Amino acid sequence: MAERPVILAAGGTGGHVFPAQALAEELLVRGHSLALVTDHRGLEYGGALGCIETFRISAAGLGEGLMGKLRGFIELGIGFLQARRVLSRLRPGAVVGFGGYPALPTMIAACRAGLPTLIHEQNAIIGRANAFLAPRVNRIATSFASVTGIGAPDWKKSVHIGNPVRAAIAELSDHVYADPTGEEFAILVLGGSQGAQVLSDVVPGALAALPKTARRWICVIQQCRKEDIERVRLAYRDQNIRAELSTFFDDLPDRLQAAHLVICRAGASTVAELVEAGRPAVLVPYRFATDDHQRANASALAEAGGGWMMLENEFTLEALARRIEELIKDPALLARAAAGAASLRRGAAASLLADEVESLLGDVRDHEAAP
Repeated sequence: MAERPVILAAGGTGGHVFPAQALAEELLVRGHSLALVTDHRGLEYGGALGCIETFRISAAGLGEGLMGKLRGFIELGIGFLQARRVLSRLRPGAVVGFGGYPALPTMIAACRAGLPTLIHEQNAIIGRANAFLAPRVNRIATSFASVTGIGAPDWKKSVHIGNPVRAAIAELSDHVYADPTGEEFAILVLGGSQGAQVLSDVVPGALAALPKTARRWICVIQQCRKEDIERVRLAYRDQNIRAELSTFFDDLPDRLQAAHLVICRAGASTVAELVEAGRPAVLVPYRFATDDHQRANASALAEAGGGWMMLENEFTLEALARRIEELIKDPALLARAAAGAASLRRGAAASLLADEVESLLGDVRDHEAAP
């Protein structure tokens, strides 16, 4: 019996794409045939996703007002018809969705066709697309032990596997957190795939407010939006603070490994990477995130002792300066937070998710082999 391919449905932000990439890496190593169904952004993916057959379909969120919603429904309807043709051609053994509107048409088409289906939810609050799909799919994999919005009947088919991360990030679990030395305190500032203006506004001023003896051994690596990078560079230069700025770091695993403190948003992939690396963080949830899911993600990490959550209205240069000065004076706080973050590791999440996919494929083989 020929092995049927596994279809991955993903698109949009890194929070959806990175887990799909991690699963693709694992399934390719295991010898599975894969295909990706995504929206127009998926054509730019690299890594494992850039190496597999890719199909582009239409997809859009439901916009504001009647016309915005109507346009969204039309795009999703077109995407559904396109996805149905792809599924009919490939005859997959399983279809795996990673949330977001770009995955919705493919997952709906797979459910309607009676194909084995699985969704992965990255956040501590289930996303709207996955909430719609949850009663319809065969299995649900979650990143957090508790996920708001999954009903009791659907918990029976849910499994907590963690959030798969890219292989280069997963390898960081082998590198134990090292306390700051008397020569350098490395701060990594990440704002997600598009940077974050609030971090550019607050972090330089907070570091400038530190005593001169503290400032001289701080080294900042900061991701900035293109429109912010020059003013941030000047702010650090004026205070003689060592800083390296970029709109994107393609060597993020190395940066994360070297960091003594991370200041960042609380997107699902960011939190997963902190957990895998075991690095302490100050988390500043994006206040406009859908259903405030970043706040839930940050709360889960903070409650495990893995860092400190500061809502945007609390994230002032004075408050951040006090926090950093406290950590500089008592590095044991950083070490405890690093251990707290690492305590949330689920082991090899990509491997566990691949096991779930292979279990679905095994169900298909058993069914087809039955007399």
